[in-house]
Amino acid sequence: MIFEPILFVNISLELDLDLPLSSLPCNSKSKLPKYVCHSFNEFVLVMVIPDIKNQEFSDTSPYAGIFRFNFWRFGQWIEVVIDDRLPTKEGQLIFIHSNQKNEFWSALLEKAYAKLFGDYQSMTSGQTSDALVDFTGGLAELLDLESYDLEDENIKKMLFKKLEAAYEKRSLMTCVIEVAEDEIGEDGPEGLVLGQGYNITMVKTFEIQKTLRKSFGETLCLIRLFNPWSGREWTGHWSDESDEIKRLSLQEWERMGIQFGKDGEFCMEFDDFLNYFTKVDICHFVNTNFFTLKKSWYETLFFGEWSISGRNGGNDPEIQTFLANPQYMFDLPTIDSVMISVEQEDVTQTRVAIRENKNNIGFYIYKVESNREYRLHLLEEQVFQSDFLYLRNVFGSCILNKGRYVVFPCCEQPPGASAVGLFLLRFYSTCRVSSKELKLDCPTSNCCSSYKLVTTVFVKNAEGLQMPPSEKGTLDPFVVVKCEGTKARSDVLHNEPNPTFNFKCTFYRKKPNYSIFIEVYCKKTVFDVFLGEARIDMTDLTKDEESCDEKSQSAENGEERNLQLYAKQRRGSFPRENPGKLFVFFRSSSDLQAL
Repeated sequence: MIFEPILFVNISLELDLDLPLSSLPCNSKSKLPKYVCHSFNEFVLVMVIPDIKNQEFSDTSPYAGIFRFNFWRFGQWIEVVIDDRLPTKEGQLIFIHSNQKNEFWSALLEKAYAKLFGDYQSMTSGQTSDALVDFTGGLAELLDLESYDLEDENIKKMLFKKLEAAYEKRSLMTCVIEVAEDEIGEDGPEGLVLGQGYNITMVKTFEIQKTLRKSFGETLCLIRLFNPWSGREWTGHWSDESDEIKRLSLQEWERMGIQFGKDGEFCMEFDDFLNYFTKVDICHFVNTNFFTLKKSWYETLFFGEWSISGRNGGNDPEIQTFLANPQYMFDLPTIDSVMISVEQEDVTQTRVAIRENKNNIGFYIYKVESNREYRLHLLEEQVFQSDFLYLRNVFGSCILNKGRYVVFPCCEQPPGASAVGLFLLRFYSTCRVSSKELKLDCPTSNCCSSYKLVTTVFVKNAEGLQMPPSEKGTLDPFVVVKCEGTKARSDVLHNEPNPTFNFKCTFYRKKPNYSIFIEVYCKKTVFDVFLGEARIDMTDLTKDEESCDEKSQSAENGEERNLQLYAKQRRGSFPRENPGKLFVFFRSSSDLQAL
């Protein structure tokens, strides 16, 4: 029988995102991971296969024997063009193919992906997470379940919430029981297959009806998987023929909303899932279109390089060279959930996934002063550290408070050698951020004036603040630090007569004998109320610096002071004390690259 060739038998070009593609029984010789193909929905395919309707085999469309595909590589979508000749043996397609003999999208897609790699064989060493990123432009996250303490119930809850959140955001997820290469495909426990990937199609918490709570508890954490390799399914708890399933009526299944769309799909209790599976790959979609109702992200991209003669300092913050790494500043205007990915460029296009050609990469995030504009020379508050992996992509997510942060993308330095290469830093936040690469170590001087001192001021807290008798309302204090015409302002704290500011700022100074002023205000709707000011007088630490080594050393090591608040002093009048004291720490250095 002769079939008319077509790209798709069943696909909704109206982009019904709730409708998954029908299963593809991929040949065991396929080089493109099956569970990657089964993860696709129509939205993904439209990104990868542009202009689907016009590329379809059709009498009305001109057919030239070529097809176009898009893949996301290192920050951009790359077009790959192929012809329609596919590898066969005895008239049968050798690699991936559809159940429908006249449907060819999967075979053509695999050929285009092989061309991107250089050949079919090179794809066998690829990572699932990399393939998911290539097809979606998303962010890849690897969960090595064996690295977690699964005896800790809090960790198990954290993992379930992470997978549940990813499912709700429509992220693509796959899982596998990792084994040695010669064991892949062998029978595993309770009907599972070793070394072959499964798609995660649902992660959900269910409330159990009262009559069954003695047996199952009040809630049930289930995860639904799909085996794309065959119809083989899990035979343990909550499998199709299990006692648990038989105790639930069809009405209860419908009430819980559990459905099985295809053969090979089954449910497991999350505890069983953790007992058997060793790795989960997640591909997070990032919607940067703000004209949709779904959650959108602001995207910031930086391209950089680790080089022998340039920015490259290793991945150990305890060694001095760490500060030589690239540094990127991000300013968050409010508390926010952020996602960050560091991706290293493939060493060669024909060996994109061979581990020996990968650096061990990751990143750190540090909280810095609110007015930091130059590179860090001292590390202080580390707020996040990613895993360090020999992978193309390393992902991390966390919640950061309002403030300024510096990200250090870095790679491990092998003994006696230097790890080099290009990288891409991707930063996503739900609010707009200001950002830049910190390239300069300090401000530059000119012939007219020069910077002589750098000073960091840390306003710890205040005690005994009081509102003036003429003012009413709550006491919502904040501080403003002023130095040589520049200033930095802290956040407002609400109803705090004894506030803890933990506010830090750094100033580069041309006139080191000038005092630094710290003013305290109460936030009001129209006019802020002045509560008092304190002064850091630097004269006693900077005068006769060459002959006063002890005082100079004191300035560089830092000094704590308790400062009385005063009213604003008029010329010729004596200073008048106001209620309250400030507790500050400050340090200075004549080396502008010391702080």
